[in-house]
Amino acid sequence: MDRSRSSNKLVNNAFQLELPLYMHMYSVINAENLKLFEPSLRDDDPDEDTHLPSVGDLKIEQEDHLPEDCSFFAARLIFGVPCMITFVIYKWRAQHLSMYSAIEDFLQSDSNFLPIRYSYLEIKKMTSKFKDKLGEGGYGSIFKGKLRNGHFVAIKLLGKPKGNGQDFTSEVATIGRIHHVNVVQLVGHWVEGLNRALVYDFMPNSSLDKYIYSKEESMPLSCKKMYKISVGVARGIEYLHQGCDMQILHFDIKPHNILLDKNFNPKISDFGLAKLYSVDNSIVSLTAARGTLGYIAPELFYKNIGGVSYKADVYSFGMLLMEMASRRKNFSSTVERSSQTYFPLWAYDQYNKGNDLEMADFNEEEKKIIKRMVITALWCIQMKPSDRPSMNKVIEMLGEDVECLKMPIRPFMYPQEMHVGDVQENLNSIGSNGELTWTLSAR
Repeated sequence: MDRSRSSNKLVNNAFQLELPLYMHMYSVINAENLKLFEPSLRDDDPDEDTHLPSVGDLKIEQEDHLPEDCSFFAARLIFGVPCMITFVIYKWRAQHLSMYSAIEDFLQSDSNFLPIRYSYLEIKKMTSKFKDKLGEGGYGSIFKGKLRNGHFVAIKLLGKPKGNGQDFTSEVATIGRIHHVNVVQLVGHWVEGLNRALVYDFMPNSSLDKYIYSKEESMPLSCKKMYKISVGVARGIEYLHQGCDMQILHFDIKPHNILLDKNFNPKISDFGLAKLYSVDNSIVSLTAARGTLGYIAPELFYKNIGGVSYKADVYSFGMLLMEMASRRKNFSSTVERSSQTYFPLWAYDQYNKGNDLEMADFNEEEKKIIKRMVITALWCIQMKPSDRPSMNKVIEMLGEDVECLKMPIRPFMYPQEMHVGDVQENLNSIGSNGELTWTLSAR
C-alpha cells in the first residue's frame, strides 16, 4: 500500500510540474499569434493612415488559430506527461532498488551472525497494531511491544533511508553481534523493501537526558547513582573499543543515546553512525564529521589537530560526563553569570582556584564524587586527541581518590562550541528526540 501511495504521489507531482510548463508554452504561442496583428510603432510614412484592427478582428483571427494551437498543446500533453512520469518513476525505482539490494546483500552474507528476522505480521502482532507509541524523532517512531515469551521490547520503525541504507546496516552489523551488560541488546529486525525496523530490549526508565535536564523532583538521581551510571557507560565504550574482534567507534555518545533499564543500569544505544575498524588501526579514515553538535570531537572538523581515532568517543564521553556532574547542558545562555555559560571552563577555573562548585546542597562525599567526575571529564575533552586518556584509563580515574587526580591544562573552546550553544538552547526540544544528529562535511 505504501508503494502504491508513493507512485500515485509521484504521478501527481509530475503532472503538476508538467502542466504549468505546457500552459506557459500555450500562452507564448498565442502571444506570438497576437503579434501578427500589432501595428508598427515606427512612423515610416506620416501621411499614410495607420489602420488598427478592431477588437472583433482580433477575436476572429485568434479564434481561427485556436484549433491548431489546441491540437499542438494536446499532443504535447498526451506524449510529454507520460514520458515525464515514466522517467521519474524509473529514477525513483533505480535508486531505491539499489538501496534495497545493498541491504539484502548484507543480510544474506551475514545471516548466520545476525539476530532474528521478523515479518511485518509478527511486528504488528508484537505492538498490538502499533498501539503504544513511546516516542518519535528524525530516526522514525518507537513502539512498545511484547514477544510471545512475555519479554517486552522496543520496536524502532525507521524513517526514510539515507544514502544506501548505511544507518540500518551499521546498527545491525555492530550491536547485532555483541553482548555486553552496558550495550543495548538487539533482539531482531524487519526488512521488507524499503520498510525497516529494529527490535531492542525494552528500557523502562527511558534515556539519561530526562534525568540530567529535568527540573522535576520526581526525576533526579542521586550523585552516587549518577556516578554509577557514568562508570557503566565508560565500561560499555571501553568494550566497544577493545573487547570485540573489530574496534567499534560509536561517534554519537550523548545523553539521549544512553538508555536505563529497570535498575538504572546504563545501555549504550543508537549505532546508526558507528563504524567498524581493525583493532590495530590507531587512525581511521572519514570523509565527513559524524555525531551531534556539542559532543563532536574537534579533530572531526580540524584535521591539523590530529587523526580521527577512538579518542573521538573519549571526547564525546567527556562532554556527557560533564553534563552528568553538573545536571545541565555544557552550553547554556540562561545562567545567572556569563562566566558560567560554558560549564567546563567555569568548572576548571573554580577547581584551579581551590573552590568548590556553586551547586545544590551536597555533602562532602557528594562534592568529591562531582569533582572526580569533572576532573576526569576535563581530561577527556582536551583539544588534542593525544592528550586524552583511553577509556580503560578513564575507568581507572573514575575509581581513584579525588586527591590523586591531577588537573589537566585548561580546556579550549573551539569554534564549533562557540556558536553551537545558542542552537542547542533554541532547539532543545528537537535535540531531545535525536533530530540534532547530523553528518557534516569536514574541513
